[in-house]
Amino acid sequence: MGLAEITGRVQAAEAAAGRKPGEVRLIAVSKVQPADRVEAVLAEGHRLFGENYVQEAAAKWPAWKALYPGVELHMIGPLQTNKAKLAVDLFDAIHTLDRPSLAERLARLAEAQGACPDLFVQVNTGAEPQKAGILPDEADAFIASCRDMGLPVVGLMCIPPEGEDSTPHFAALRAMAARNGLRGLSMGMSSDFEAAIAHGASHVRVGSAIFGARDYAPKA
Repeated sequence: MGLAEITGRVQAAEAAAGRKPGEVRLIAVSKVQPADRVEAVLAEGHRLFGENYVQEAAAKWPAWKALYPGVELHMIGPLQTNKAKLAVDLFDAIHTLDRPSLAERLARLAEAQGACPDLFVQVNTGAEPQKAGILPDEADAFIASCRDMGLPVVGLMCIPPEGEDSTPHFAALRAMAARNGLRGLSMGMSSDFEAAIAHGASHVRVGSAIFGARDYAPKA
């Protein structure tokens, strides 16, 4: 499809939902994509990218940030506690705050460094045992705890169960954000971002529909 088509679909979905143009931010998910594909999207003027692996991002993005002013990088994959410092130094936002131990580590880093990326709490809306994220009935208390630590929680993130209708999960996340006074909603991927926009997404995460299919093993 490519960036232009996805951008057009985002704009159409905003209009259909009665939302302001540009209200939804498109995260181009560049994990394990060849450099030439990422550079083509950079050359088109896009500046917001998402990565899943800290070490992969650290190996490629500092050079691109130097070449392309205004690049914003978001962490959208699981974050190991022992890689939190590197992530804090590299990313402008982290969408996968998913457990107390990570919150405590980020709070210590924020205190030591005087700064912290914007944070989204990942909620396991489907209560899937194999999936990361705070369970829905524990989310309010976790958000309050993060705020007590001084963490800059700006929103919530979810990945609905594969093969299920995403819309109930989007609606549940929106309600959870509203009662906690959060405006950020990181939800919707290549297959369902238009439904996410209809349900209030602030950020949608689109990879393969922009860059092409990934048919190679991810890096650690």
